[in-house]
This record gives sequence, C-alpha cells and structure tokens, in this order.
Amino acid sequence: MHLAYPAVLAVLLFCVGLYGVLARRNAILVLMSVELMLNAVNLNLVAFDVWLRDTLHAGQALTLFTIAIAAAEIGIGLAIVLLVYRNRGSSDVDKLTDLAEQPAGDGTDEHARPQSDQQAEAAA
Repeated sequence: MHLAYPAVLAVLLFCVGLYGVLARRNAILVLMSVELMLNAVNLNLVAFDVWLRDTLHAGQALTLFTIAIAAAEIGIGLAIVLLVYRNRGSSDVDKLTDLAEQPAGDGTDEHARPQSDQQAEAAA
C-alpha cells in the first residue's frame, strides 16, 4: 500500500476537524472535531510506522498514548460542557464570556476602580 492514501485521508480528516473547531458554536461539536483531528494524527502515526517498518513500533506506541490522552480529554471536556449547560441552559461557545477580560479604560465597571477613588467621588 502506498503512503499517499492514508496521508491524504488523514489530511482530509484533519481539515474537517479544523473546520468544525473554527465554525461550530456548540461545545460538543467542537469536542467531536478535536477528536477527528486527533484521529487524523493517529492515522498518520500508524501509516508512517508501517511504511518505515520500525521494529520497535514507535508509531503504534505513540498512538496508544494519543488515544489515552483523547479519552481523558473527552471525559473532562464533557464534564465541563455538562456543568456549563446545567448552569446556563446552553452550550453555545460564543455565550461563554463571563471569564473574558474586560477592556481597560471604558469606565463602565464601577467595581474595577479602587475603593479610594469611589470614596473621593462620593465625598465630592
């Protein structure tokens, strides 16, 4: 078997996964797209391991580690998504801006100013 066939399939899988990460708003679909990208890497590792005829099978060993990391990532990721869904009622990635940094100097946030400034303004 030629190396080009699994390499092209891996590139297609990776591109579909990358599109899913960049274009989707649902957190579960983003996690599935990350899994597609990891599977494309696994396919490349195994294909190059077979093509190089490595006696230690390093590509297959790295694939096992990647599968273990992917399983841990999906477990933690799904737990986070379920917790966010339970608290907010939506798993839309664009709506998760509570922890985002606020732009400095807009003057709309009264809690961001030091206490002494608020006291001086109240006294005046």
